[in-house]
Amino acid sequence: MLRPFSPEPYIDYTKEENKKNLLTWIEKHKSSFPLRIPLFIDGKEIYKNETFKSISPNDKNIVVAEVSSASVEDVDKAVESAYKAFKHWSRLPAQERANILLKAAKRMRERRAELVSLMSYEVSKNWLEADADVAEAIDFCEYYAREMLDIERHIRGGLYHLPTEHNTYYYIPLGVVAVIPPWNFPLAILTGMTVAALVTGNTVVLKPASDSAAIGYKLIEILKEVGIPDGVINYIPGPGGVIGDYLVEHPLVRMIAFTGSKEVGLRIYELASKARSGQRFLKRVIAEMGGKDPIIVDSSAKIDDYLFNQIVISAFGFQGQKCSACSRLIIVEDIYDEVIEGVVEYTKKLTIGPSIENYNFNAVINAGAEKKILNYIEIGKSEGKLILGGEKADIGIDGFYIKPTIFKDVSPKAKIAQEEIFGPVLAIIKAKDFDEAIEIANDSEYGLTGAVFARDRYKIEKAKRELMIGNLYINRKCTGAIVGVHPFGGFNMSGTDAKAGGPDYLLYFLQGKSVSEVI
Repeated sequence: MLRPFSPEPYIDYTKEENKKNLLTWIEKHKSSFPLRIPLFIDGKEIYKNETFKSISPNDKNIVVAEVSSASVEDVDKAVESAYKAFKHWSRLPAQERANILLKAAKRMRERRAELVSLMSYEVSKNWLEADADVAEAIDFCEYYAREMLDIERHIRGGLYHLPTEHNTYYYIPLGVVAVIPPWNFPLAILTGMTVAALVTGNTVVLKPASDSAAIGYKLIEILKEVGIPDGVINYIPGPGGVIGDYLVEHPLVRMIAFTGSKEVGLRIYELASKARSGQRFLKRVIAEMGGKDPIIVDSSAKIDDYLFNQIVISAFGFQGQKCSACSRLIIVEDIYDEVIEGVVEYTKKLTIGPSIENYNFNAVINAGAEKKILNYIEIGKSEGKLILGGEKADIGIDGFYIKPTIFKDVSPKAKIAQEEIFGPVLAIIKAKDFDEAIEIANDSEYGLTGAVFARDRYKIEKAKRELMIGNLYINRKCTGAIVGVHPFGGFNMSGTDAKAGGPDYLLYFLQGKSVSEVI
């Protein structure tokens, strides 16, 4: 009997033992780079002559890994391997598949410092952000294992009884699932989509983000260690332009689980909708595609250090590179200047430097992101008043560092208030009252997360009713969804609202079958 699910606690790195353990791994990794990352197909590691580099955003001179690059022929082999393994894996008892997830969670705990260290190097997450990422991956394993057992026990309800028939309704897996995760939660989201597919009896072809292929391969190592059968999980890193479309279009791929940009998500949706030669099903797609997330501060809110801290964490945690990050701060005019002053002062307290040294504000992911963010900052200078940041941060290290940037007096229709920047840029917008603040917040093609700070009960209820947001938080930050506590997914162009980490999520990886027998 499993204990009830509870979220994994974070490691306290102020404790000397924990800090020492992590620093040991940071030094160990430094001396072992570059790692060699293979493909993994049908239970075999495959090292290719064609490779690409995973560079640390902290310092461009650090090559974290040399990653084998898959070809379309490798995609075929991986999909065929998964297709063949599906027959056996799908027929294993749910308990056996759930046990794989529980063992994987245990190994993640045992390898936690290693995972945190590598993630900090590869995507520039400070210790807390990286540890939270690992904790979320553990949570996905633990939570989905229990959810699958609940589904197997038909906890979701029975059927109406007929005296002349025995009727059953149950769920069966789909087939081969292509998992295409992002780089910003390189273990958590990658693990969540992968183990959801696995525990429901599907097999997986996993194409990691190129910027985080080394940490992604750690999940493959862990699944191997806990006894995943050959072919059930396959790993094919490589450029999306070369193998991404081919994987999505493959006639044996039954479902695509994607997290990433709106543009890529829409392309996947379009490609998956077209039946290819040899395809015998309609492909299923779940997609989480980003946001332009608002925080509303009403005149009834308590204006204090807690409020300023929650806003700054929401806007600048992991350099604003979260689909849930606050990029629009909408303040009712009565308290506009007071809130801005507090937010700016709290933002100034952020310290900029390498994540492996545990600065609380680090580098953005790569040169392309840096260029895009700086371009938006230049646009913002003509759309609002720059009051903080607005340029690269020169810290004496050759990394991708941009100062946390704040614009005020931004029009709700401005580009920096409408388009997803995915970086440390906050647009502050003035609203004449709470009703207008709601209208401004809803004036977006996205609808992922958001927060409202207010103490007026009627306004809180209005926000709950009217905000078109998949994850709404009242009087707290708009980031940091916890598995099993805050089912995560958004409306409109934020995606299919599949609600990862919630009680319905696994059903997307299953199909219902009804059987009636005369008695």
